[in-house]
Amino acid sequence: MRLIWLILLVPLMAVSQSGNILVSGKIADASGNGVYGATIIVGKTTYGVVTDEEGAFELYLSEGDHHLNISYIGYKPHSEVVRVKQEGISGLRIVLEESTYALEEVVLSGKSIVQQVEEKAFNVSVVDAKKLHHTTLDLAHALDRVSGIRVRESGGVGSQMNFSINGFRGRQVRFFVDGIPMDNFGSSYQLNNIPINLAARIEVYKGVVPVGLGADALGGAVNIVTNTYDKSHVDASYSYGSFNTHRSMVNAVYVAKSGFIAQLNAYQNYSDNNYKMDVEVSDLETGEYYPTRTVRRFHDTYHNEMLIANIGVVNKPYADKLLFGVTVGSAYQEIQTGARVQSVFGAWHRKGNIIMPTLKYKKDDFITKGLDFRLNANFNLGQEKNIDTLNRRYNWLGQYKEYDTPGGERSYSLYYFRNNNGLASANWDYAINSKNKITLNNTFNTFDRKGRNRLATDSERYEQPQKTMKNIIGLGYQYESDNWNVSVFGKQYFQQNKFSTRIDVTGSESEYIKKTNTFNYSGYGIAGTYFITDNLQLKGSYEKSYRLPDNEELFGDIINLEGNINLKPEHSHNYNLGAAYWWRFLTNHQLNFSVNGFYRDANDFIYRRLNTNQAMQIMDNLGTVSNTGIEGEIRYQYRNTLMAGMNITYQHMLNKTRNDVYNDRIPNIPYLYGNADITYNFFDVGGENNTLSLGYNMLYVHDFYLFWPSLGGKDTKRGIPEQFSHDLNATYSFNNKVQFTLECRNLLDKNLYDNFSLQKPGRSFYAKIKYTFL
Repeated sequence: MRLIWLILLVPLMAVSQSGNILVSGKIADASGNGVYGATIIVGKTTYGVVTDEEGAFELYLSEGDHHLNISYIGYKPHSEVVRVKQEGISGLRIVLEESTYALEEVVLSGKSIVQQVEEKAFNVSVVDAKKLHHTTLDLAHALDRVSGIRVRESGGVGSQMNFSINGFRGRQVRFFVDGIPMDNFGSSYQLNNIPINLAARIEVYKGVVPVGLGADALGGAVNIVTNTYDKSHVDASYSYGSFNTHRSMVNAVYVAKSGFIAQLNAYQNYSDNNYKMDVEVSDLETGEYYPTRTVRRFHDTYHNEMLIANIGVVNKPYADKLLFGVTVGSAYQEIQTGARVQSVFGAWHRKGNIIMPTLKYKKDDFITKGLDFRLNANFNLGQEKNIDTLNRRYNWLGQYKEYDTPGGERSYSLYYFRNNNGLASANWDYAINSKNKITLNNTFNTFDRKGRNRLATDSERYEQPQKTMKNIIGLGYQYESDNWNVSVFGKQYFQQNKFSTRIDVTGSESEYIKKTNTFNYSGYGIAGTYFITDNLQLKGSYEKSYRLPDNEELFGDIINLEGNINLKPEHSHNYNLGAAYWWRFLTNHQLNFSVNGFYRDANDFIYRRLNTNQAMQIMDNLGTVSNTGIEGEIRYQYRNTLMAGMNITYQHMLNKTRNDVYNDRIPNIPYLYGNADITYNFFDVGGENNTLSLGYNMLYVHDFYLFWPSLGGKDTKRGIPEQFSHDLNATYSFNNKVQFTLECRNLLDKNLYDNFSLQKPGRSFYAKIKYTFL
């Protein structure tokens, strides 16, 4: 029905515009929901438009009075007279009234892009980021509410982050921005410092990753789809909150009728992160020992600034999109703790910047009809600095002892280095016909760390090669029918690492021996889905995946991760089997159910452990690991008024290597966790088009051990306790232009932990204002 309706409207949309003055607005129902697919015809002409997913529309009219005739199945026809002046009209709102007669034989449905992605054969969850633009969340904390995902941090804003999907974590999960890998974006551009307003939606692929993303992911991938605009647009936001936290962002785009386009995204984050912690500490002056003392963090300031600019053309014969851009930014981070809370620092800090030119090109029907081509390339010229020049020993009271000899808190270092990351990704999609499609993707990555420690006497150590070259090529085939589709694909993984090892020659003398190792592997997979009815979907997928060691895993991150050049690639057999059901009842009510079971059989599994002196972390190959689990979600919606849902994830991740801890649960990984949320919207509060939204979110994590469960006594083993966190938010939207938001996180002020008992912030409050200019 929708297809027929759109076909009938094509002639209307193809008619030339009747003027050059912009009239924009929204078509809504009585509950305030945007009406998707409503037609607007100007007078007795054939000029008209169709509303988008939000019910929005744009018309270009001449000066004077015009009759707008609006119609949509299930609603009474509506006529509206608008008086157009030279300055145009924006924010026009037209409410349709439902018809009194029933349409029992006609079902008209339009699926949003979020629904279309979720119905793919892959096990994928989608976050509709636009619904969170009023919050102060960053991308990481928005994803922390998705089933199967845990985001773990070592502290507050800008702290080291560990991201996991169904137990596979860290660099086993790959991140993309509009399909472009984030491997080389540097410390200034991380998931937990990017505001949610940058994204339109976030796609989370669990276990099996589409070939078009070109990833060597073991556990899955996250694709951040940014906001795009067909017309000029400007919005800005600012928030302030606890621990002297400031966040601001500006989105701006200019679209000319000629096809010229200019885009600008700029944002910043700042926080003192001076929240309170409960620790054990000894007074350096009196020697008195406090087994539990409440202290305030004193050396954890973080700030970053980022600007992303693009300029180019769209909708040209030679390019649907051609953008030349640059990403520039900087970050400053004070290091408060090491891998454990017992390590306290008071002067050590790190700086970083990013200077990254970019190229984005897209053309459908490239060379021949049905062949779509996409090319992305960038090179990061940014620099990182590790500054540790004071030979001091701090405690949690802020006291310190200083030593006369040269040294540092962790290592005597004034280390400046560049990672010289380069990336090029090309993707071809060829539609053989309406049901058959072939995809070819190639992603090439380079890394060449160059640096020197200005304080080191052994300068030769910093001149040794730290290089990697990685290439992943994938080929896939997709068949799509009315109620089922299937994808099969293969991937080739290649990596070359160049480094040096130090050997003793005679006495105190040593020399460096340069070495090269190479990895070359093949993987493959299949994904399929079948709709038993329009509302009941089954899906299954399998992939033999490889994950090549990351640059920082091989060479270290200079902060809390020690390098391990002996790491081998890890590989896994990943299985998913799931079902989803959509149930609409009593006209305005909807329930969505989904459940997914998964099994992972991983070999040479790379996991994070403490190094020998337990001061830093190091990545190591464990051997064989299995992971069996299940996740489920249920969501309810009443019109656009009430939305509620909950999800739960259980994973049984076991060591299958024949050693002293055979069949033990893998330590320091949560195995039972979930979320619940509810939002209620009040419409026309304090005036027409004004909305008050109240929301609640709860996070639950079951207790888990930091070390192997079978070792040590129950009372002596370290662990992270069971945790509940409650968040509240209230947003007032004025005329779809201005939004005011108040938030409270960790409402009950509980002690929350993620990594090695490093305490996270307690109760905190935030306020945000967002204004849309165009």
